[in-house]
Amino acid sequence: MNRIALEAVAEVRTLKETVPPGKHIVTGDLRRSSARLFREIEDRRIDHVFELCEALLSQRDWALGVIAFDWAYRVREQYTAETYDVFFGWLKKYVRGWGDCDDFCTHAFGALLRSRKELFSSVLEWTKDEDFWVRRASAVVLIPAILHRDHSGLSPFRISDALLCDENALVLKGYGWMLKCYAQIEPETVKEYLIERHAAMPRVAFRYALEKYDAETRNALLKL
Repeated sequence: MNRIALEAVAEVRTLKETVPPGKHIVTGDLRRSSARLFREIEDRRIDHVFELCEALLSQRDWALGVIAFDWAYRVREQYTAETYDVFFGWLKKYVRGWGDCDDFCTHAFGALLRSRKELFSSVLEWTKDEDFWVRRASAVVLIPAILHRDHSGLSPFRISDALLCDENALVLKGYGWMLKCYAQIEPETVKEYLIERHAAMPRVAFRYALEKYDAETRNALLKL
């Protein structure tokens, strides 16, 4: 394993030793370590950085995954069309829960989608995936573009329609979160959508989508 990757493994081990029993490493501490270690990488070409990321991800350790996804995000100016295959491979192989999914999709993978909107057709296919975190990712990966008002060419409602009655609560919460973000940008559009879908949409997703509305609007929609 590369020296920097080994340093990351040692850093995480040290951080774990300092955490009180029953507690977890603070994500902020990991990101600070990640930033410092990234500065020590001499060759920051995307292929080399992705090799380091893969080495960390292959350890299947949450903390090392945070560092790997952070490094991948830091080379976002070098993303190409081929980056999609790398990222989707990581999503299927190394992501195993909502936390990994959200970190990856709201940073590195979300940045890729923002720069290459033509990938939306591939993202739409994720809604049919057997793995729940991939289905959740189909909604969460849109969030960076939405919040940056850079979602032209993307269709959030096509994703939520495809996931509308998903059997997994984490998927429902995922697209509910996406709609909540979308409501911050286009409140009336999302409001109309929620009115149209309220009878079919599971309540957990519906409530997530309402969180950023004012109390009057939220209460009125909840009475539907």
